[in-house]
Amino acid sequence: MKKRLALFVALVATPLFGMAQQEERDDPRKALAIFAHPDDELFVAPALARAAREGDEVTLVLATSGDQGPGVSGFERGDALAAARRDEARCSAEALGLREPVFLGHGDGTLAATPRAPDSPARRLTADLAAIIAEEQPDIVVTFGPDGGYGHGDHRMVSALVTQVVQAIDDDRPSLFYPGIRKGTLPPLPQMQDWAVTAPALLTIAYRYADEDLAAARAATQCHATQFDAATRAQIADLFHATIWGGAVHFRPAFGQPR
Repeated sequence: MKKRLALFVALVATPLFGMAQQEERDDPRKALAIFAHPDDELFVAPALARAAREGDEVTLVLATSGDQGPGVSGFERGDALAAARRDEARCSAEALGLREPVFLGHGDGTLAATPRAPDSPARRLTADLAAIIAEEQPDIVVTFGPDGGYGHGDHRMVSALVTQVVQAIDDDRPSLFYPGIRKGTLPPLPQMQDWAVTAPALLTIAYRYADEDLAAARAATQCHATQFDAATRAQIADLFHATIWGGAVHFRPAFGQPR
Protein backbone atom coordinates (compact mmCIF):
# COMPACT_ATOMS: atom_id res chain seq x y z
CA MET A 1 0.00 0.00 0.00
CA LYS A 2 2.84 2.43 0.78
CA LYS A 3 4.14 1.96 -2.75
CA ARG A 4 0.75 2.94 -4.11
CA LEU A 5 0.55 6.00 -1.87
CA ALA A 6 3.98 7.17 -2.97
CA LEU A 7 2.91 6.69 -6.58
CA PHE A 8 -0.23 8.74 -5.91
CA VAL A 9 1.87 11.65 -4.66
CA ALA A 10 4.06 11.48 -7.76
CA LEU A 11 1.02 11.46 -10.01
CA VAL A 12 -0.88 14.33 -8.48
CA ALA A 13 2.06 16.60 -7.73
CA THR A 14 3.56 16.58 -11.21
CA PRO A 15 3.08 19.94 -12.95
CA LEU A 16 2.16 18.52 -16.34
CA PHE A 17 -0.82 16.28 -16.95
CA GLY A 18 0.95 14.61 -19.86
CA MET A 19 3.86 13.62 -17.62
CA ALA A 20 1.45 12.12 -15.12
CA GLN A 21 -0.04 9.98 -17.85
CA GLN A 22 3.37 8.40 -18.48
CA GLU A 23 4.01 7.33 -14.88
CA GLU A 24 4.19 3.58 -14.39
CA ARG A 25 1.17 2.27 -12.50
CA ASP A 26 0.77 -0.87 -10.44
CA ASP A 27 -2.56 -2.16 -9.09
CA PRO A 28 -5.47 0.32 -8.93
CA ARG A 29 -5.85 2.53 -5.91
CA LYS A 30 -9.06 2.55 -3.89
CA ALA A 31 -10.48 5.95 -3.02
CA LEU A 32 -13.48 7.11 -1.02
CA ALA A 33 -14.92 10.57 -1.72
CA ILE A 34 -16.98 11.27 1.39
CA PHE A 35 -19.39 14.19 1.36
CA ALA A 36 -22.60 15.32 3.01
CA HIS A 37 -25.07 15.62 0.14
CA PRO A 38 -25.68 14.60 -3.45
CA ASP A 39 -24.07 17.31 -5.62
CA ASP A 40 -21.16 17.96 -3.19
CA GLU A 41 -19.03 15.77 -5.46
CA LEU A 42 -19.23 18.47 -8.15
CA PHE A 43 -16.63 20.47 -6.21
CA VAL A 44 -13.97 17.91 -7.22
CA ALA A 45 -15.71 16.27 -10.17
CA PRO A 46 -12.86 16.40 -12.74
CA ALA A 47 -10.44 14.87 -10.23
CA LEU A 48 -12.81 11.99 -9.53
CA ALA A 49 -13.33 11.48 -13.26
CA ARG A 50 -9.59 11.40 -13.95
CA ALA A 51 -8.91 8.92 -11.15
CA ALA A 52 -11.67 6.61 -12.38
CA ARG A 53 -10.56 6.96 -16.01
CA GLU A 54 -7.04 5.92 -15.05
CA GLY A 55 -8.33 2.75 -13.42
CA ASP A 56 -8.74 3.66 -9.77
CA GLU A 57 -11.73 2.35 -7.84
CA VAL A 58 -13.53 5.48 -6.65
CA THR A 59 -16.65 5.34 -4.49
CA LEU A 60 -18.81 8.31 -3.57
CA VAL A 61 -20.05 8.07 0.03
CA LEU A 62 -22.86 10.43 1.04
CA ALA A 63 -23.80 11.02 4.66
CA THR A 64 -27.29 12.28 3.82
CA SER A 65 -29.62 12.06 0.86
CA GLY A 66 -30.35 15.78 0.86
CA ASP A 67 -33.96 15.43 1.96
CA GLN A 68 -34.11 19.05 3.24
CA GLY A 69 -32.63 20.74 0.20
CA PRO A 70 -35.50 21.52 -2.19
CA GLY A 71 -33.28 23.45 -4.58
CA VAL A 72 -35.25 24.42 -7.67
CA SER A 73 -37.55 21.40 -7.68
CA GLY A 74 -41.22 21.25 -6.84
CA PHE A 75 -40.55 18.58 -4.24
CA GLU A 76 -41.55 19.06 -0.64
CA ARG A 77 -38.83 18.28 1.86
CA GLY A 78 -38.78 14.61 2.77
CA ASP A 79 -38.57 11.09 1.38
CA ALA A 80 -39.58 11.80 -2.22
CA LEU A 81 -36.91 14.48 -2.55
CA ALA A 82 -34.35 12.17 -0.93
CA ALA A 83 -35.18 9.43 -3.45
CA ALA A 84 -34.84 11.88 -6.35
CA ARG A 85 -31.49 13.12 -5.08
CA ARG A 86 -30.18 9.59 -4.64
CA ASP A 87 -31.05 8.94 -8.28
CA GLU A 88 -29.22 12.14 -9.23
CA ALA A 89 -26.17 10.98 -7.28
CA ARG A 90 -26.23 7.64 -9.11
CA CYS A 91 -26.45 9.50 -12.43
CA SER A 92 -23.53 11.73 -11.45
CA ALA A 93 -21.40 8.80 -10.30
CA GLU A 94 -22.03 6.99 -13.59
CA ALA A 95 -21.11 10.12 -15.57
CA LEU A 96 -17.83 10.37 -13.64
CA GLY A 97 -17.06 6.66 -13.99
CA LEU A 98 -17.40 5.94 -10.27
CA ARG A 99 -18.70 2.88 -8.50
CA GLU A 100 -22.26 2.74 -7.14
CA PRO A 101 -22.61 5.44 -4.46
CA VAL A 102 -23.02 4.53 -0.80
CA PHE A 103 -25.86 6.33 0.99
CA LEU A 104 -25.52 6.37 4.76
CA GLY A 105 -29.02 7.77 5.22
CA HIS A 106 -28.50 10.34 7.95
CA GLY A 107 -30.81 13.33 8.24
CA ASP A 108 -30.00 16.33 6.10
CA GLY A 109 -29.26 19.34 8.31
CA THR A 110 -29.04 17.28 11.51
CA LEU A 111 -25.38 16.31 11.73
CA ALA A 112 -24.23 19.12 14.01
CA ALA A 113 -27.07 18.70 16.54
CA THR A 114 -25.93 17.91 20.14
CA PRO A 115 -22.84 16.01 18.93
CA ARG A 116 -21.83 14.77 22.40
CA ALA A 117 -25.20 13.20 23.18
CA PRO A 118 -25.01 9.39 23.46
CA ASP A 119 -27.16 8.73 20.38
CA SER A 120 -26.50 11.94 18.46
CA PRO A 121 -26.42 12.07 14.66
CA ALA A 122 -22.69 12.78 14.88
CA ARG A 123 -21.99 9.67 16.95
CA ARG A 124 -24.07 7.48 14.63
CA LEU A 125 -22.36 8.93 11.57
CA THR A 126 -18.93 8.42 13.14
CA ALA A 127 -19.72 4.74 13.61
CA ASP A 128 -20.88 4.41 10.00
CA LEU A 129 -17.80 6.18 8.66
CA ALA A 130 -15.49 3.98 10.72
CA ALA A 131 -17.28 0.89 9.44
CA ILE A 132 -17.10 1.75 5.75
CA ILE A 133 -13.45 2.85 5.95
CA ALA A 134 -12.58 -0.38 7.77
CA GLU A 135 -14.49 -2.43 5.20
CA GLU A 136 -13.18 -0.69 2.08
CA GLN A 137 -9.58 -0.23 3.28
CA PRO A 138 -9.07 2.73 0.93
CA ASP A 139 -5.68 4.09 -0.03
CA ILE A 140 -7.11 7.60 -0.30
CA VAL A 141 -9.97 9.51 1.32
CA VAL A 142 -11.18 12.86 0.03
CA THR A 143 -13.57 15.12 1.94
CA PHE A 144 -14.18 18.82 2.47
CA GLY A 145 -11.71 20.69 4.62
CA PRO A 146 -12.76 22.16 7.97
CA ASP A 147 -14.25 25.18 6.17
CA GLY A 148 -16.86 22.96 4.54
CA GLY A 149 -16.32 24.69 1.20
CA TYR A 150 -18.69 27.51 2.00
CA GLY A 151 -19.40 26.94 5.68
CA HIS A 152 -22.32 24.51 5.50
CA GLY A 153 -22.77 22.85 8.90
CA ASP A 154 -23.20 19.36 7.46
CA HIS A 155 -20.09 19.82 5.32
CA ARG A 156 -18.06 20.90 8.33
CA MET A 157 -19.32 17.99 10.44
CA VAL A 158 -18.56 15.38 7.77
CA SER A 159 -15.06 16.83 7.41
CA ALA A 160 -14.49 16.72 11.16
CA LEU A 161 -15.81 13.19 11.62
CA VAL A 162 -13.96 11.74 8.63
CA THR A 163 -10.77 13.32 9.96
CA GLN A 164 -11.46 11.96 13.44
CA VAL A 165 -11.88 8.43 12.11
CA VAL A 166 -8.84 8.50 9.82
CA GLN A 167 -6.46 10.03 12.35
CA ALA A 168 -7.23 7.22 14.81
CA ILE A 169 -6.09 4.48 12.41
CA ASP A 170 -2.71 3.08 13.44
CA ASP A 171 -1.59 0.88 10.56
CA ASP A 172 -2.09 1.44 6.83
CA ARG A 173 -3.96 4.65 7.48
CA PRO A 174 -5.35 6.07 4.22
CA SER A 175 -4.05 9.38 3.00
CA LEU A 176 -6.65 12.08 3.63
CA PHE A 177 -6.95 15.05 1.29
CA TYR A 178 -8.96 18.26 1.51
CA PRO A 179 -9.83 20.15 -1.67
CA GLY A 180 -9.57 23.92 -1.48
CA ILE A 181 -10.25 27.10 -3.38
CA ARG A 182 -7.06 29.06 -3.99
CA LYS A 183 -7.33 32.58 -2.66
CA GLY A 184 -7.93 34.95 -5.55
CA THR A 185 -9.78 32.48 -7.79
CA LEU A 186 -13.41 32.91 -6.69
CA PRO A 187 -15.72 33.79 -9.57
CA PRO A 188 -17.05 37.39 -9.44
CA LEU A 189 -20.50 36.29 -8.31
CA PRO A 190 -21.99 38.01 -5.24
CA GLN A 191 -23.38 34.74 -3.83
CA MET A 192 -19.91 33.16 -3.80
CA GLN A 193 -17.90 35.93 -2.18
CA ASP A 194 -18.24 34.43 1.32
CA TRP A 195 -16.99 30.99 0.24
CA ALA A 196 -13.88 29.87 2.10
CA VAL A 197 -10.52 30.26 0.37
CA THR A 198 -7.11 28.80 1.13
CA ALA A 199 -3.66 30.32 0.82
CA PRO A 200 -2.27 28.81 -2.41
CA ALA A 201 0.95 27.73 -0.70
CA LEU A 202 -1.04 25.28 1.42
CA LEU A 203 -2.63 23.59 -1.59
CA THR A 204 0.43 21.56 -2.47
CA ILE A 205 -1.26 19.10 -4.82
CA ALA A 206 -2.59 20.19 -8.21
CA TYR A 207 -4.41 17.22 -9.70
CA ARG A 208 -4.60 18.10 -13.37
CA TYR A 209 -7.46 16.89 -15.54
CA ALA A 210 -7.99 16.41 -19.26
CA ASP A 211 -10.75 17.69 -21.52
CA GLU A 212 -12.58 14.38 -21.17
CA ASP A 213 -12.59 14.73 -17.39
CA LEU A 214 -14.08 18.22 -17.67
CA ALA A 215 -16.69 16.80 -20.05
CA ALA A 216 -17.54 14.16 -17.44
CA ALA A 217 -17.90 16.92 -14.84
CA ARG A 218 -20.31 18.75 -17.15
CA ALA A 219 -22.36 15.57 -17.56
CA ALA A 220 -22.39 14.96 -13.81
CA THR A 221 -23.66 18.48 -13.20
CA GLN A 222 -26.56 17.89 -15.56
CA CYS A 223 -27.73 15.07 -13.30
CA HIS A 224 -28.61 17.39 -10.40
CA ALA A 225 -31.82 18.81 -11.84
CA THR A 226 -33.54 19.22 -8.47
CA GLN A 227 -30.79 21.55 -7.24
CA PHE A 228 -29.89 23.78 -10.19
CA ASP A 229 -31.90 25.21 -13.05
CA ALA A 230 -30.92 24.36 -16.62
CA ALA A 231 -28.93 27.55 -17.17
CA THR A 232 -26.92 27.04 -14.00
CA ARG A 233 -26.25 23.37 -14.78
CA ALA A 234 -24.91 24.40 -18.16
CA GLN A 235 -22.42 26.84 -16.59
CA ILE A 236 -21.10 25.38 -13.32
CA ALA A 237 -18.31 23.14 -14.61
CA ASP A 238 -17.01 25.68 -17.11
CA LEU A 239 -17.19 28.48 -14.54
CA PHE A 240 -15.15 26.43 -12.06
CA HIS A 241 -12.76 25.42 -14.85
CA ALA A 242 -12.14 29.07 -15.75
CA THR A 243 -11.70 30.26 -12.17
CA ILE A 244 -11.41 27.91 -9.18
CA TRP A 245 -9.88 24.89 -10.90
CA GLY A 246 -7.91 26.47 -13.72
CA GLY A 247 -7.04 23.08 -15.17
CA ALA A 248 -6.44 21.27 -11.87
CA VAL A 249 -8.37 20.46 -8.72
CA HIS A 250 -6.26 21.64 -5.79
CA PHE A 251 -5.81 19.64 -2.58
CA ARG A 252 -3.84 19.69 0.62
CA PRO A 253 -2.93 16.64 2.71
CA ALA A 254 -4.70 16.64 6.07
CA PHE A 255 -1.71 15.35 8.04
CA GLY A 256 1.27 16.83 6.24
CA GLN A 257 2.90 14.95 3.40
CA PRO A 258 1.39 11.48 2.80
CA ARG A 259 3.43 8.45 3.76
